[in-house]
Amino acid sequence: MVTIGTYNSLRVKKEMDFGVYLAGDGDQEILLPSRFVPKGTKIGDELNVFLYHDSENRIIATTQRPAGIVGDIVNLKVVSVTPQGAFMDWGLMKDLFVPLSQQQMKMRPGQDYLVKIYIDEQTGRIAATEKLDRFLSNETLTVKEMDLVNLIIYRRSDIGFIVIINQQHTGVLHYGEIFRTIDIGDTMKGFIKKIREDNKIDVVLGQPGYKKVEDESEKIIRLLQENNGYLPYHDKSAPEEIADFFGMSKKTFKMTTGTLYKQKKIVFTQTGIKLVEEDA
Repeated sequence: MVTIGTYNSLRVKKEMDFGVYLAGDGDQEILLPSRFVPKGTKIGDELNVFLYHDSENRIIATTQRPAGIVGDIVNLKVVSVTPQGAFMDWGLMKDLFVPLSQQQMKMRPGQDYLVKIYIDEQTGRIAATEKLDRFLSNETLTVKEMDLVNLIIYRRSDIGFIVIINQQHTGVLHYGEIFRTIDIGDTMKGFIKKIREDNKIDVVLGQPGYKKVEDESEKIIRLLQENNGYLPYHDKSAPEEIADFFGMSKKTFKMTTGTLYKQKKIVFTQTGIKLVEEDA
């Protein structure tokens, strides 16, 4: 069965001047307009296409890749508003509709909003909603402590940022764990630091343990290479300076540079750190 709002692998059934028809359910034929037909396509080929409804409510196929599929939570920009709702740019020729009833407050053109893509039960069309809380639950968790997870910055709170975890749960990224500039809608990798008895979750950016050190090591080496092999930062530098430049805590910086020193990749000077030149 073909599925609206996601990718389908469909066979080319018929060629026309304005595109090709793909075989859908039964005798159904779905148009892929010529502008989206890959060069060299012929009858019998299987194409991976995204399906949605056009302005006349016909199922249409495209090889364009939207910012998300049905079920995804994404950060999109409003391009226009009407009395019925707002339209968001999601990477297709037809913009994504957010009904007025699915907005927290009336959306404004040019502003970005976090929305979840869904199928409207009444119309069968793809739409989006800004009312995300009903889709998020910590009642039954699918994660455990130290798991790597995908995070979306959801909103601010008194103690930190509320984040969406793997598009399913919510957690807290505490202000004391943030060492870079972040904004609502940002997506990033993190890990589960702690799960409390009431299933409240604390998260941290990056990766746990030595994996994090390895990743930060690569970052410091890259920054040294981009700055002629020298950086004026050391264990006496202010934590704020290190956080601003490296995007990491001073503790992580000291641990990572210590590892690089033991590996003989850097040396410490009185004023900073220096990259060890490799033998030719």
